[in-house]
Amino acid sequence: MPSPFPGMDPYIERPAIWPDFHDRFISAIVGKLQPLLRPRFAAVTQDRLFLVESQATAYPDVSVIETLNPNRRDDGSTAVLEVDAPTVFQLDDEEIREPFIEIVEPSRGRVVTAIEVISPTNKAKGGGRDAYEQKREEYWDGNANVVEIDLLRGGPSVSKVPKYKLDRLRPWDYVVTVCRRHPPRQEVYAVTLERRLPRIGIPLTPEEPDVALDLQSAFDRCWDEGPYPGLSRYDELPPGEMTPERIEWCQQLLRAAGYLKPTPH
Repeated sequence: MPSPFPGMDPYIERPAIWPDFHDRFISAIVGKLQPLLRPRFAAVTQDRLFLVESQATAYPDVSVIETLNPNRRDDGSTAVLEVDAPTVFQLDDEEIREPFIEIVEPSRGRVVTAIEVISPTNKAKGGGRDAYEQKREEYWDGNANVVEIDLLRGGPSVSKVPKYKLDRLRPWDYVVTVCRRHPPRQEVYAVTLERRLPRIGIPLTPEEPDVALDLQSAFDRCWDEGPYPGLSRYDELPPGEMTPERIEWCQQLLRAAGYLKPTPH
């Protein structure tokens, strides 16, 4: 059964579902690109690892310490000290793995284009966003093109394209940006929830033509092969902020596809 939505499925943005979709979508993109890149180029999946400090809630703690000092009272009891109550923070770091795609030219040992599918950790302040932006600038400084695919409505934009430029294209829900090195320019595909995901041009080297990547086709493959109909909780409201009109639009599509019971008359 096909996805009930014409483009991105907003229910897949749920935190419990997104990591699985992110990995499948990366693999689907590589599968679409690989036949178009041979024999000169290759699309490979890489992993970025970084640590995120635990966000566990602080809690007060009272410790009672029994001294091992042999000095005893006259009655033979051991002296006991009660320490002041500190505020305690968990210091366990969590290792985060994020896959991304490099298009490489093996004969020259170089990366020509980096493709990132934005995740919630890329948008969060701290280690995730810092690691993401640092790696992106390394690609750019290394003369590689940068493609950023943001299919998350929530959180701030982390695109290399400045926010004021993206705001000119509002309203949009999802945005894909292509930052080219030759010639230097920025291309933006701004998409609303009601539209299919775009077909985008993936730049390579100045002497090579773009290859076309159909993001909707990649999404459809993920949907067909994934577990999303059973995990999406279509009987609940979509995640994130959404107007009542859009919620009703989503529910109409879900009823038409058989995922919700028809509205009684």
